[in-house]
Amino acid sequence: MLISPAYAQAAGGGDFVVSLLPLVLIFVVFYFLLIRPQQKKVKAHKEMLSNIRRGDRVVTNGGIIGSVTRVNDDNELTLEIAEGVRVRAVRAMVADVLAKTEPAKAASDDDEDEEASAEAPRKRTSRSRAKPAETKPAETKPTETGSTEAP
Repeated sequence: MLISPAYAQAAGGGDFVVSLLPLVLIFVVFYFLLIRPQQKKVKAHKEMLSNIRRGDRVVTNGGIIGSVTRVNDDNELTLEIAEGVRVRAVRAMVADVLAKTEPAKAASDDDEDEEASAEAPRKRTSRSRAKPAETKPAETKPTETGSTEAP
């Protein structure tokens, strides 16, 4: 009941395409689940970086949040991270744009916008932080043993 060596060699080397099929299927799955979404994400990030303008609020890869005060060139931005504190940052190190500014409008659009803004009141968006309530120190009263304790 043993198979001769000549027959075993002929049967094993028959279908080269069938043996490569699982490898091809694994590559296709990796492409659609890993490679393609990553390429889309990189493309969207590059587009976001190219659309950064003055006035946008951005977050850097280091976690610094600031407003773009100047776009120096294709690779560099000036960010204001606190009042009067400006830093230069590489454009590629911007992780996210928090708030976009409105693009500049053409001169003919200004007349229509002025009429619309005169009719609708502007919404004021200012952040105010509530101050913590001040607490009084607890009054202590003497006990029978002479020590003090809080009520």
